Amino acid sequence: METLTWLQPRPGGVYVDATLGGGGHAEAILDSIVPGGRLIGIDRDEQALEQASRRLERFGGAVTLIRENFAALKVVLQSLGLDRVDGVLFDLGASMMQFADPGRGFSFALDMRMDGRQPLRAADLVNELPERELADLIWRYGEERWSRRIARAIVRARPLLTTEDLAEVVRRAIPRRAWPRTIDAATRTFQALRIAVNDELSNLENAIPAAAEVLREAGRLCAITFHSLEDRTVKHTLLRLSRGCTRSPGSSACTNGETRWLRVLTKKPITPTPAEIARNPRARSAKLRVAERMPDDSTE
Repeated sequence: METLTWLQPRPGGVYVDATLGGGGHAEAILDSIVPGGRLIGIDRDEQALEQASRRLERFGGAVTLIRENFAALKVVLQSLGLDRVDGVLFDLGASMMQFADPGRGFSFALDMRMDGRQPLRAADLVNELPERELADLIWRYGEERWSRRIARAIVRARPLLTTEDLAEVVRRAIPRRAWPRTIDAATRTFQALRIAVNDELSNLENAIPAAAEVLREAGRLCAITFHSLEDRTVKHTLLRLSRGCTRSPGSSACTNGETRWLRVLTKKPITPTPAEIARNPRARSAKLRVAERMPDDSTE
């Protein structure tokens, strides 16, 4: 995708990769901003940070890597003595490393924690939630139309302790004729569990305003999403931050408590080209949305 074209990293700038992963985007940004530039990489995943550290070693002191939730972006920057940055990138897809390591629980297992320090695991939800709550979770975060049948089947099959056990229960709960063509029938259920375990949507709702606040004037915020719930959250949060203060007739006071931080640059999300999808099939559902920081005294 055209992520770096939209982010516009420039020599000497300060940028944040808020979802560092294996460091691919960070490396491309650093190639554009050194010498003189600086990149702050944030990730909850200790293994991702270790891999990215090796990949980015050649950039030396231009890189600072922090193990933290991206919702704490503003606090992270303050701890580094930074008030403003030139750009922030969110790539919200789980990294290939997470999918490849069965011990991590992203490849249909029962852990799914992005940060191993978190107490809640997918196994806790699968084996302990009441049936109705489990069904609601699968519907809310997985948009799975068969959520009630799946939850009923899971409860009957408890305890479920392995990746394949859970996946097989989910598959059997969905009529074969209704299986999706392009993904495993259990994918939406596992997506729901991953989102719930990591509190992903709530963190995203907090992280985007924090990123908007720390951007310099004309700084760019780029967010890449991979499913509709993420994209909806990004879209609505960017729109809210682009509308700013609402005033009652004849009043100078804001009724919604909002500041206009951003100008949305992508009326519709940018999607991968057929060539990009051919190179990386996982990118087929990716959507890129971009916004730019407004002047602090903007009245547009």
